[in-house]
Amino acid sequence: MSSSFDLIVIGSGPGGYVAAIRASQLGMKVAVVEKAEIGGICLNWGCIPTKALLKSAQVFEYIKHASDYGVEVSDATVNFDGMVKRSRDVAAGMSKGIEFLFKKNKIEKLLGHGKLIAKNQVEVTAADGSKTAYHAKNIILATGGRSRELPGIKIDNEKIIGYRKAMVMDKQPKSIVIMGSGAIGVEFAYFYNSIGSKVTIVEYLPRIVPNEDQEVSKQLERSFKKSGMDIHTNAAVQEVDTSGEGCKVKVKPNGKGEEFTIECDVVLSAVGVATNLENLGLEDVGVAHDKGKVIVDDYYKTNIPGVYAIGDIVKGPALAHVASAEGIICVEKMSGMDVEPLNYGNIPGCTYCTPEIASVGLTEEAAKEAGYEIKVGKFPYSASGKASAGGNKEGFIKLIFDAKYGEWLGAHMIGASVTEMIAEVVVARNLETTGHEIIKSVHPHPTMSEAIMEAAAAAYDEVIHL
Repeated sequence: MSSSFDLIVIGSGPGGYVAAIRASQLGMKVAVVEKAEIGGICLNWGCIPTKALLKSAQVFEYIKHASDYGVEVSDATVNFDGMVKRSRDVAAGMSKGIEFLFKKNKIEKLLGHGKLIAKNQVEVTAADGSKTAYHAKNIILATGGRSRELPGIKIDNEKIIGYRKAMVMDKQPKSIVIMGSGAIGVEFAYFYNSIGSKVTIVEYLPRIVPNEDQEVSKQLERSFKKSGMDIHTNAAVQEVDTSGEGCKVKVKPNGKGEEFTIECDVVLSAVGVATNLENLGLEDVGVAHDKGKVIVDDYYKTNIPGVYAIGDIVKGPALAHVASAEGIICVEKMSGMDVEPLNYGNIPGCTYCTPEIASVGLTEEAAKEAGYEIKVGKFPYSASGKASAGGNKEGFIKLIFDAKYGEWLGAHMIGASVTEMIAEVVVARNLETTGHEIIKSVHPHPTMSEAIMEAAAAAYDEVIHL
């Protein structure tokens, strides 16, 4: 094994492994340091295995409602262990796929904990405690994040759990309280509620999925309550008593109202992500960071020449596809290519509960606050032929345009397949497509995606099917 490289990447998540492969394509000699599974949190404990669990829940829901489609099925039950095993098998298969790509691109794996010991030096501590130093012209930090803990509510992974444990519990909980209603919170809320657990969401802010458009938040809350979930917004978990057989969760409303207690089997902490900056040698080398984020320029250079950072540990959305894009831009600029900085105003966000959520650009409220005179088009799935045929009439497409120039300011979707449909909006906005151009672009019928065209037409009072 070599001791000198053109690039060493610390972390093999969707930022790290993508950066490594692109660098190899560009002719660099590359190594990746990883102390756990190849593929990082997203592939092994986040994006991929959670979607496998959600698919299992969706299949179970289809079976429960099979009679709606003229199919009679009886005695369907949840095999919780089987769902978990399938999820882990999917993750393992994907990790093996990244291992193959490393071999294909001649990328060396350095197994252990990576740490900067000098500007061009990385020390790797193996599982047995042995240390090896490696030299690199360039180093990328891509160490990602982990579940954030609320003060006084420590994750013990028995009664108070993080997202990793939520994927591999020994048995299905009869009841679960979920602290936080971002993407992680509502995805697990949907999963556990669908397979029969009693789910309660506690959200500190006035509405669930608070980063989404207000109408999307309202629709999801209606859908979740209709499915049997309890939701408490504008409320904070004060403490969790785990001294008994289960948990006693003390909740205090932020405004009026008295403190109350919820009893449950487990509590899931889904209140955000903390970055992994500890023991990276940042202070030893002098890499500047602030409030848990490494400070970088538009091409992810730190203040130390030859040291870069991408993904969750830098400012920007903590999303897998963002980390991948940052990694590609970083190594292409490093190699001397003429590349444009990432446009953080056109990053799609997707949440994979049912109904799904997808969005990009400004919300209606943000567009108004920015001073735009806007046109808003909204098309409900109840008016979509494909949605009706598929039994997916819940949700809508909402588009926002600048009234003066037709600029596509934002899109906010909730319903079946919207996480697949949002890419059309991202590409169109990147090409500076106007509302009228979307209306005149023929969309196939019957499809879910034609709802985008219909919503654009609604913004200009040209909608046909509403």
